[in-house]
Amino acid sequence: MDKWALEHLNFPDFSFRVRTQGQSKQIFDSVRKRFVALSPEEWVRQNLVRFMTDVFSYPLSLMAVEKKIDVNGLSQRADIVVYNRNGRPWLIAECKASSVKISQETFLQAARYNMSLDVPYFVLSNGHEHYCLKKTNEKFEFLDALPEMES
Repeated sequence: MDKWALEHLNFPDFSFRVRTQGQSKQIFDSVRKRFVALSPEEWVRQNLVRFMTDVFSYPLSLMAVEKKIDVNGLSQRADIVVYNRNGRPWLIAECKASSVKISQETFLQAARYNMSLDVPYFVLSNGHEHYCLKKTNEKFEFLDALPEMES
C-alpha cells in the first residue's frame, strides 16, 4: 500500500478493512456501509470517524459522510455531519489530507458549511492537527476535546 495510506496519524491505532480493486486501494466506510477509494483525505476521515465512534461513543447511526449541503446556492459536501438524537445537525467535521495545513481558509470553509447547518460544534483535522470549536452567540471558542454526545 502507498506510504500515505499507512501513515501514522495523531489518532489511536485502529484496524480497517482495506482492499485492492484494480489499480486502486479501497477502505470500508462503516457509515456509508461500502468500500470507497482510499485517498489521503479519506484516510483522515476514516480515522476521525473511528475516533468519534470508538473513543467518544458517537453512534454511527447519527453520522453522515460526504453529506450534500447547500451553501449560498451551491451544492457542497460536508465531510462528516453528526446529528443529535432529535435528528438535527449537531457537529460538522472537515477533513484534509495530512499534507494540507489547517489554515484560515479551512476554518472559513467550515464556517460557510455552518451557515447552512447551524451546528454548535465544528471539528477540523488533517490527521496530525485537530481543532474543535464551539459556536456561541456568533463567536467561536476552541475546545480541548470533542464534546460529549448529547443524550
